[in-house]
Amino acid sequence: MGSGQLYPGMQENPEMRWGFIRKVYSILCVQLLITFSIAISMTLIEPVRHFLRTTTGLYVMIAAIVLTVILCLMMSCFSQKHPWNYILLFLFTFAMAFMVGACSSQRKGDAVILAAGLTLVVTVGLTLFTFGAAKRGADFSFMGPFLLCALLLLMAFGIIRIIFPMGRLGEQVIGCVGALVFSAFIIYDTDNLIKRFSYDQYIDAACCLYMDIVNLFLYILAIFGDD
Repeated sequence: MGSGQLYPGMQENPEMRWGFIRKVYSILCVQLLITFSIAISMTLIEPVRHFLRTTTGLYVMIAAIVLTVILCLMMSCFSQKHPWNYILLFLFTFAMAFMVGACSSQRKGDAVILAAGLTLVVTVGLTLFTFGAAKRGADFSFMGPFLLCALLLLMAFGIIRIIFPMGRLGEQVIGCVGALVFSAFIIYDTDNLIKRFSYDQYIDAACCLYMDIVNLFLYILAIFGDD
């Protein structure tokens, strides 16, 4: 990364913004490394795969979901209070990594690797596109309301899918739609990282991008067949 202006008419010090961006992506890389390591381990270790398919494993998964929600709420309150922001961040990352691992363990190992590879390619491509577009003066802040609506629709379809199973084709359709939505979220949050996040919001920025990438991976994974 250089130190030049990120977009036309930039009023702040470019070097300070670049430093902020480097800090956010450093935190994000650590989060993704932890998540990838735990998910792959849970996918490849057969006793873990078997345990997660039992009733006890289901209870553990529910507890992990509740813990993740609690940690997410706590992070919103302590995201700028050192060192609690880092402690909560990595607890949240480990909880999310467990959930990603639990989802990955329901698929074949090659499907998980392929989904991870596609997620990497899409994320890098969209990140480069957003930086290049911002350099040319593009602004993606208008996407916020549309993405909120899309997210609410995805949540509604998720609830409907639990009550009324849609079959394999329905799951693939939702997977494709979800992948498109969170691809758009990556563009939107990267644009916010470039222009709108304050220097004290490095935890918020990292978590936004982390959740976008994790959800993109899960929706791509949903497109592939069951184990």
